[in-house]
Amino acid sequence: MKPDFALEDSLTFNAVLPWSHFSTAGGKGNRDAASSKLLQEKLSHYLDIVEVNIAHQISLRSEAFFHAMTSQHELQDYLRKTSQAVKLLREKISKIDKVMCEGSLRVLRLSLTRNNCIKAYNKLKLMATVHQTQPTVQLLLSTSEFVGALDLIATTQEVLQQELQGIHSFRHLGSQLCELEKLIDKMMIAEFSTYARNDLNRPLEDDCQILEEERLVSLVFGLLKQRKLNFYEIYGDEMIITAKNIIKQCVVNTVSQIEEIDTEVVVKLADQIRMMNFPQWFDLLKDIFSKFTIFLKRIKATLNTIRSVVLLVLDKNQRTRDLEDTLQKNSVKDSPVDTEVAYLTHEGMFISDAFGEGDLSLVAADTTSQRNTSPNSEPCSSDSVSEPECTTDSSSSKEPSSVTPGGVEMMISDDMKLTELELGRLANNIQELLYNASDICHDRSVKLLMARAKGGFLEKLNSNEFVALSRLMEGFILDTEQICGRKSMSLRGALQSQANKFVNRFHEERKTKLSLLLDNERWKQAEVPAEFQDLVDSVSDGRISLPEKKPTGTEERKPTEFLIVEGQKYATVGTVLLLIRIILEYCQCVDNIPSITTDMLTRLSDLLKYFNSRSCQLVLGAGALQVVGLKTITTKNLALSSRCLQLIVHYIPIIRAHFEARLQPKQFSMLRHFDHITKDYHDHIAEISAKLVAIMDSLFDKLLSKYEVKAPVPSACFRNICKQMAKMHEAIYDLLPEEQTQMLFLRINASYKLHLKRQLAHLNVVNDGGPQNGLVTSDVAFYTGNLQALKGLNNLDLNMAEIWEQKR
Repeated sequence: MKPDFALEDSLTFNAVLPWSHFSTAGGKGNRDAASSKLLQEKLSHYLDIVEVNIAHQISLRSEAFFHAMTSQHELQDYLRKTSQAVKLLREKISKIDKVMCEGSLRVLRLSLTRNNCIKAYNKLKLMATVHQTQPTVQLLLSTSEFVGALDLIATTQEVLQQELQGIHSFRHLGSQLCELEKLIDKMMIAEFSTYARNDLNRPLEDDCQILEEERLVSLVFGLLKQRKLNFYEIYGDEMIITAKNIIKQCVVNTVSQIEEIDTEVVVKLADQIRMMNFPQWFDLLKDIFSKFTIFLKRIKATLNTIRSVVLLVLDKNQRTRDLEDTLQKNSVKDSPVDTEVAYLTHEGMFISDAFGEGDLSLVAADTTSQRNTSPNSEPCSSDSVSEPECTTDSSSSKEPSSVTPGGVEMMISDDMKLTELELGRLANNIQELLYNASDICHDRSVKLLMARAKGGFLEKLNSNEFVALSRLMEGFILDTEQICGRKSMSLRGALQSQANKFVNRFHEERKTKLSLLLDNERWKQAEVPAEFQDLVDSVSDGRISLPEKKPTGTEERKPTEFLIVEGQKYATVGTVLLLIRIILEYCQCVDNIPSITTDMLTRLSDLLKYFNSRSCQLVLGAGALQVVGLKTITTKNLALSSRCLQLIVHYIPIIRAHFEARLQPKQFSMLRHFDHITKDYHDHIAEISAKLVAIMDSLFDKLLSKYEVKAPVPSACFRNICKQMAKMHEAIYDLLPEEQTQMLFLRINASYKLHLKRQLAHLNVVNDGGPQNGLVTSDVAFYTGNLQALKGLNNLDLNMAEIWEQKR
């Protein structure tokens, strides 16, 4: 029998039981029955074999079988004892569970349930607060609290994205808040435009306070928060409009006080301005400059406040990194704080401040107890407000605050994400806007000036009027430079242009006046009125200024014969007296209008050169014979002309010093004009002296050529010479200083000796002590005596021995 014998196998079964023999019925009959009996016997045989084998196997394992049966009773006893022990253990565990665990676990379950209820309550409370966002924003906007409204919108948006994300009832709130934020942008722009208009169009009194500084600061913060960095352009546009309106209003006010101007007939402002006389127009200009000064001060105050806000935000950005590092260090040391308390409302309170403090304290105490009793329990999530830190005062988490120059406290928000480059550029643009304000005022003033300058009105102003106008404009220019801190060139350029025209007219008038005076000058000594002596005395200390006219009621002083200058007498003609006054007018004009110094120097040089050349033509060139009708140019005319030139030369160094003090160092080269003029005047004076000597020289030549050495003594020739010398002395002695008279007569005497020596040589008269020598000596003694008898010439060294030929 095979070890793997199994009847379950069909082949094995069919082999053992050949059922095929039984499957057919019919005609085989007895044969089948015999086969069946044989099969039954065969199966019985097999059964016997199996029983024998089983018995054999049992006999072989009988000892182990009986041993197992015996062990079964012991095993049953062990199982019974084990069952009883398990039952007892379960009873003990049940008692322990009831006594030790069931209460504590119930406390834990209730604590978790309570925390979940608190979370749900806080979430609902937060939803209720968020639900009130739109009404609160509307309330804030009604009071122009734009920054608070924007902060509330930003906070709500953050809560919606973090804490309330996915809540169906708030699915449209985010988009509504975005639209509301866009609306606030437009409202802030409109509000800032209104503020700028109201600020700039206030009555221009002497009040430069900032209009509603808190409102301005709030608007600027809101605009910065929304990155509307071009808001300053609105203010710039309003400045231009207001500047135009200031001029228009001033003109209207001035015209309304002038009866001669009919506004119904003369409609245009420019035409109304042109109808004003100088005092009226000057008062209008003064009023406009005054209003513009206040206008610029107000602009500066407002822009300084705006710029201070920008700079404070910039300063805060520069310190952000240090602040973040500090906060990170503190957050590591402190216990975790729930994030819900970080949401700030418009009043600076936290949204979580709406939670009841009593409830929070209970929650905090319960949570602390819970942690102490079950340290392994699940910690409270970040959504819970049961932490003790949740009840901290909101001031501990407030945003950094700063104070503006006006004393307004400002809260600097952390979400103002502007780069330092943007803020720096904005601060520079605001400063540039102040410069633009100065330029606007200057440009409008230039247009007003040009409107009145049509028709040559400004060119026709006299010196006092133009000086007053120049001082007014210079004062306004300096005021605007002091306010704005930068020079504006438009008004200064217009003033310089008008000053150049004024200088041209000023010079042409005085040159024409001098020309007319010279053409009518008869070159006779003029009396010196007291006012001219006062004029000269005012210059004696080196400072050139025209003295003020004395009232007519004062005692009149008689004119003097000479002009006294630093103790010296000067005989002058009337033209030179007026020329001195004209020169002082040039110098005074330079003091009043410093910008025309170089032009005035050139013009004054031209005037002095003109006087020198024209006087030379009239006197030395004898032009006065035809122009004035003089019969002859006398020695007195020549001496008077020389003394007049000396008087002008005396003042040239003083004039030079006056201009030098008012020139820039790089312009000192222009002073060479005075050196050239001084040389020309000295040359002219020398020519006059030479002319006086030449007159006597021709006389000597004429008289001495007919001289004969014979009696009587003194001869007629010498008597005639002495007579002419006396006339010459009489003509010039009162005009020229004594030393100049002596030098002149020394030169004349030298000419006389030369002609006499030549005549004596012609007559062969020698110094031999003979009769002819005696006659000549007597004539010469007569000449010497007469000449030294003249006033101021008594000590003159004539050295008459030179008339004789030296013996070889």
